[in-house]
Amino acid sequence: MTHSRLIGGKPKIGIRPIIDGRRGGIRESLEDMTMTMAHKVAELYSSSLRHSDGTPVECIIADTTIGGVAEAAMAAEKFRNNGVGVVLSVTPCWCYGFETIDMDGEMPKAIWGFNGTERPGAVYLASALAGHTQKGLPAFGIYGRDVQEIGNTEIPEDVQEKLVRFARAGLAVATMKGKSYLSIGSVSMGIAGSIPNPDFFQEYLGMRNEYVDASEIERRVQLGIYDHEEFDRAMAWTEKYCKSNEGKDFNPEHLVYSREEKDARWEYVVKMTLIFRDMMIGNPKLAEMGFKEEAMGHNAIAAGFQGQRQWTDFKPDGDFTEAILNSSFDWNGIREAFTFATENDTLNGTSMLFGHLLSNTAQIFADVRTYWSPKAVERVTGKKLEGKAANGFIHLINSGSCTLDGTGLQTRDGKPVMKPFWEISEEEVEACLAATKWYPASREYMRGGGYSSQFLTRGEMPVTMCRLNLVKGQGPVLQIAEGWAVNLDEDVFKAINERTDRTWPSTFFAPRLTGKGCFRDVYTVMNRWGANHGAIGYGHTGADLITLASMLRIPVCMHNVPEENIFRPSAWSAFGEDVEGSDYRACKNYGPLYK
Repeated sequence: MTHSRLIGGKPKIGIRPIIDGRRGGIRESLEDMTMTMAHKVAELYSSSLRHSDGTPVECIIADTTIGGVAEAAMAAEKFRNNGVGVVLSVTPCWCYGFETIDMDGEMPKAIWGFNGTERPGAVYLASALAGHTQKGLPAFGIYGRDVQEIGNTEIPEDVQEKLVRFARAGLAVATMKGKSYLSIGSVSMGIAGSIPNPDFFQEYLGMRNEYVDASEIERRVQLGIYDHEEFDRAMAWTEKYCKSNEGKDFNPEHLVYSREEKDARWEYVVKMTLIFRDMMIGNPKLAEMGFKEEAMGHNAIAAGFQGQRQWTDFKPDGDFTEAILNSSFDWNGIREAFTFATENDTLNGTSMLFGHLLSNTAQIFADVRTYWSPKAVERVTGKKLEGKAANGFIHLINSGSCTLDGTGLQTRDGKPVMKPFWEISEEEVEACLAATKWYPASREYMRGGGYSSQFLTRGEMPVTMCRLNLVKGQGPVLQIAEGWAVNLDEDVFKAINERTDRTWPSTFFAPRLTGKGCFRDVYTVMNRWGANHGAIGYGHTGADLITLASMLRIPVCMHNVPEENIFRPSAWSAFGEDVEGSDYRACKNYGPLYK
């Protein structure tokens, strides 16, 4: 694909250098330092942040320092004309608070006030944040722990951490705005999350919902509405890397397809993959073929496929398609992973989208299926659990579909990771593919056949599981669990794997325990999880998820992130000392971002 994946420019970060407006000596003495702060932050952002497509993040700095309302309006106009989606104000000094703040109610905003004794940047910070709070415009406050010398232009590490956390979350907010979630098919087996809630998407994410009946898949297959040249290339790649790794058919003899029937299903699931991608983002090749409407796509930043049951009772399942789309590579090479939800679980798809935009990596979609206690493991296998699995684990397993990045066969410093696509090597792609078996789907579940990806995620890899849930009367809430994928003894894995479905991909997850609340033990984490699915991403990203949720006004009902890492708008402190309670009260008070 050579065209841009989604319609709309990538959001930029606007930087507002705020200054004391008094001329005749004060303002003039501060011009250089204030502008230097702005440029230093721009350098930090441009060097450390990328969009999910790999392009560096751009910053737009106001043309002048901002000492009053006229210059604030000039900066706002420049930002509007240059696609700014996130705003940061910086200052080393006292400024005129309400005259200089950013007044856009939908724009994520933060203020960095320099901690120095010569000039009261902290005083302006407190004054401006009070104005934001009084006007109902929540903003993040950034204030360094240690006093700096006035001539020190370096950004302290604690300030850098907050600056980057704010920007990552703000860019995610701005990137989602105006995009679509595409539902292919309808509700899967009564799963509530696969019932799209358009009010949630519109009011909390600024997104629209698009819907395509599953009959469109068969129409495009029968009428050849896909790139035939790409299909040939895709089939050659699939023959080499996937079909050659086809697993044993464990179906009862009367349900085993002939080789000819299996080959036909390989072709069909490859066509489904092309078609689903084209539905999401369009394909100019289709316009050349005379299908101009289909060529447009739905500008979908995320999507999901109903699959079970009406489709899978009749046609091949979506396991291969979902696994490949969610991976950082396919027959066209290494590229950004798509966000694509099994069973059209729109809420888990949204959770995956959050993780993808914050980390720029592929996300695992999985059933939160079984809690295994140390006692149960020893009873079934005769062996004791050790290491990070010693307190038990949760078996994460999807019904045949998972990003191949989830194998853990990408490495950094010799350790398993899931990388942004621009860091992945061809050797790592081949390792992920080699570690994945493709088993014929169980036709007792999937009567139309298909192929399930099967692998075991390498252990000792830090991961974060999250899940968005909708609560009647409350609205959306977010759950977060940081932990690790863990290795199991080979005999233990074999015994557990064969108790569920040996043809499906497995990740064994041990959350980090805190000894209290939902994280007092692994059982409680499993018992308190709000739905049957979870989104799992590489790294411990819970703090970023909490910051993002606060921007969207979504309270976090469960997490194991250290309190010192929680970063929310300063207004949250006005809603009580208890951090969880204040989060709920603040989110309820302000309501959804796009109400």
